[in-house]
Amino acid sequence: MAGDAAEAVCLNPAIEPLSWMLGTWISDTPGEGCYPTIKPFKFMEEIKITHVGQPMLNISCNGSNPETRKPMHRECGFLRIKPGTNKVAFICAQNTGVVEIEEGEVNGQELTLSSHSVARISFAKEPHVQQISRTFRLLKDGKLEQTVFMATDNQPLLQHLHITYTRCT
Repeated sequence: MAGDAAEAVCLNPAIEPLSWMLGTWISDTPGEGCYPTIKPFKFMEEIKITHVGQPMLNISCNGSNPETRKPMHRECGFLRIKPGTNKVAFICAQNTGVVEIEEGEVNGQELTLSSHSVARISFAKEPHVQQISRTFRLLKDGKLEQTVFMATDNQPLLQHLHITYTRCT
């Protein structure tokens, strides 16, 4: 049975172009966050990118304060690829009450995404996020880099987060 831990699940061929992302990734050094409406901050993050044989990757991100280790942001979702193409969709829910669908393309070992839709809970913190774009890139040294841009009700699309991870598994 495919759910048995003892039996490896084969990677669905549709997601082969994203296979370079698989694994558990941890930031060695703190990532940096900034935005005109907040004080600059640092964060640590662990990303787990897995599969269960379906034509998608499962992704979970857990951020924490680098000094106190207290939890910060959390995200979970799925990366889907349109079979036979390089078109990718990222469906993501955040603990801040934001849910987003980003779409873009994978080219080699770089995935670039931009929000197609952003929704939020009725009591989400203002200013409200209106747009997100992000890039995942596998660097020559084997590290994974993520850069996130964000636009809100009162700010244009600006870099918000940048972090680099090392693969642990």
